[in-house]
Amino acid sequence: IVAANTIDNSMLCKMFLAGAKSLEANKEYINELNVFPVPDGDTGTNMTMTIMSAAKEVAALGDETDMKVIAKAISSGSLRGARGNSGVILSQLCRGFCKVIGEVEEIDKETMARACEKAVESAYKAVMKPTEGTILTVAREAAAKGVAFAKENDQPVAVWEAICEEAEASLERTPELLPALKKAGVVDAGGKG
Repeated sequence: IVAANTIDNSMLCKMFLAGAKSLEANKEYINELNVFPVPDGDTGTNMTMTIMSAAKEVAALGDETDMKVIAKAISSGSLRGARGNSGVILSQLCRGFCKVIGEVEEIDKETMARACEKAVESAYKAVMKPTEGTILTVAREAAAKGVAFAKENDQPVAVWEAICEEAEASLERTPELLPALKKAGVVDAGGKG
């Protein structure tokens, strides 16, 4: 954990670009995860195309930039690069997050928590029929963890790590929330696909 009470524009760029590379490196794994509404096998590919579009814009920024410019690059880049339903939802998560961080010079724990809440709000609004057991559930539960964790910890990076840990735990629980998949035999009674 980096012991800092804020995340500045330089650190945000590094974190975002590292996250984009991680998504790209794991896209095949993500392709295999998706089983709702159909196991289409391109969720990771679509999310990667979406985030790499934003990463290209972020990487093109000079060192002398501010949070508002970075937020705009992430938001507009992900919207332009959005592919498939998963990409559209990811772009809306980015858009909501960036609405909050674009208004500050540095991200503190409260900003991190508010940005995650706004990300979830934007993503849910973008989907006509939100279904629990999907990326929306993972984002909602992770954001809620971030809000709770921010009350106990001063470091936004630690808050982000708690958000990521909860996202992983939530992902493990999502099959239990899709009764139609259980009924169809796509996942067993134990919730595993």
